[in-house]
Amino acid sequence: MSRTTLRELQLDGLVGPTHNYAGIAPGNTASDRHRGQASRPRDAALEGLAKMRLVHRLGVPQGVMPPHDRPSLATLRAWGFAGRDEEVLSRAASVDGGWLLRLAASASSMWVANAATVAPSTDTLDGRTHFVVANLAAAAHRSLEAPLTERILRCLFADTSHFLVHAALPGGPSLGDEGAANHTRLETDRGAVHVLGWGRSEDDKPSQRPARYPARQSREGSYAVARLLRLPDERVVFARQHPAGIDAGSFHTDVLAVGQGGFLLAHEYAFEDAPGLFERLAARLGPAFRARLVNEGELPVEVAVRTYPFNSQLLTLPSGKLGIVAPAECQAEPACKQLFDALVGEDGPVERVVYVDVRQSMQNGGGPACLRLRVPLTPEELGALAGRTLVNDALLDELEAWVKRHYREELRAADLADPALARESMAALDELTSILHLGPIYDFQGPAVAGG
Repeated sequence: MSRTTLRELQLDGLVGPTHNYAGIAPGNTASDRHRGQASRPRDAALEGLAKMRLVHRLGVPQGVMPPHDRPSLATLRAWGFAGRDEEVLSRAASVDGGWLLRLAASASSMWVANAATVAPSTDTLDGRTHFVVANLAAAAHRSLEAPLTERILRCLFADTSHFLVHAALPGGPSLGDEGAANHTRLETDRGAVHVLGWGRSEDDKPSQRPARYPARQSREGSYAVARLLRLPDERVVFARQHPAGIDAGSFHTDVLAVGQGGFLLAHEYAFEDAPGLFERLAARLGPAFRARLVNEGELPVEVAVRTYPFNSQLLTLPSGKLGIVAPAECQAEPACKQLFDALVGEDGPVERVVYVDVRQSMQNGGGPACLRLRVPLTPEELGALAGRTLVNDALLDELEAWVKRHYREELRAADLADPALARESMAALDELTSILHLGPIYDFQGPAVAGG
């Protein structure tokens, strides 16, 4: 099968009605800076939809995933809080300073780059597209996401003749897996290679691990993901994250590296041995492979983590060249703007850079790339998607109107205990499943949920 038969679907997570700044992610410096501040859910969702519209109009396949229901009343009840919804929320808010409520109300599921790792049918041993749902075991609030993520993916990719969705890895943090945020698929005329980044291993010495922040992705988890994806050994390269990058706030590899097609852009602190990684990739991908290493003098890692140039979306445009969808913060930062201008000016694969405002997501630690899961598909597989997954202008108009009807303009930490907010969110998500032609997927919609 020719590699030109694949088109990469950008599957974006729709920001939920309870988008908030809980500040519960160690190592996520943006989340920590904005902890407890008022969020703007309506703006957040509209920013995400505007980015989807931009990508769609660039001629790139664009899809949408529904958000998780938050606060998760089912989770709070599983933690022993009983009674009516009002009582459950009130009791959870009164325990440990409301920490458990903040966990159950986290907005982190909006970043679907952490939803799963994906290998296309052209690369796998059985000729199907494989998904491995991320267990996100390194963080309590994110570890809650896997069951509903699996249910949603099984709903969207229901045709098992084309797709196979694997459950999240068992084994807890020792097999911690953070999904596609630590995965990059590269391809040239020599074939495809999957780069799987990891930050820690069970046999590490203390000196090998980051000193300030935890490394989330385990080597053992990365190897298990590669096996489940049914990837031949020659298609996989494992690369250790640089401890200094993690300590600077690069909790996932996509904070300091991004790749597409035959091009990889990485900061020198993205991987422990970036030059060695480039050599291994060049040996497998051939002379068509291009790599650009950005050193600390050109772009300090602190600036890169604050402005997220490497968390841009690197897209294959209809022209065959690459386009970059970068956060607006990069346009305002001279070092980032200079880097992107140079990439376009060089005789390289990048054709254009477009800047987008996703400020509400950025303030919680997620740039444009965090908001999407990349799913390379053949035309036949694109046609096999269930529901209204692929967006067009009409669906985006409908979703914008839905957001304006249901989302609050502002949300503060105390609002998470408001039962009215939970009811508003459930009403909104119930309507959304109808708009997207998904049927019931949420626990509150009843026990007979899709994929359950």
